[in-house]
Amino acid sequence: QMQLAESGGGLVHTGGSLRLSCAVSGDTSSYYGIGWFRQAPGKEREGISCISTQDGSTYYADSVKGRFAISRDNAKNTVALQMNSLKPEDTAVYYCASTKLKVGYNNNRLKWRLYNYWGQGTQVTVSS
Repeated sequence: QMQLAESGGGLVHTGGSLRLSCAVSGDTSSYYGIGWFRQAPGKEREGISCISTQDGSTYYADSVKGRFAISRDNAKNTVALQMNSLKPEDTAVYYCASTKLKVGYNNNRLKWRLYNYWGQGTQVTVSS
């Protein structure tokens, strides 16, 4: 099993930045990707970014491309999501999750149903 735990959410003004962190622990040997997702009230969960644990390749949804950056720190077993130029529409609960999918080879890499273990989520609120 794996355990994931997010931190770093909060309240920020439009145009501001936040850095989320996902601490990963447990048996990671069978998992090839870590993704970030978000869910706003009344909306479906949206995949926004993921990173391959094999080669570090990164992927982004169009909604965050150029503003968000995902990275990993293997020594600390963490995956970070740097969020810049935040907008009110970025307001949501943000989750990290792990997948057995080899994200570098599969176009379904941001489909939340393909992820197995999830953190508890962290709230991000962007005020206008």
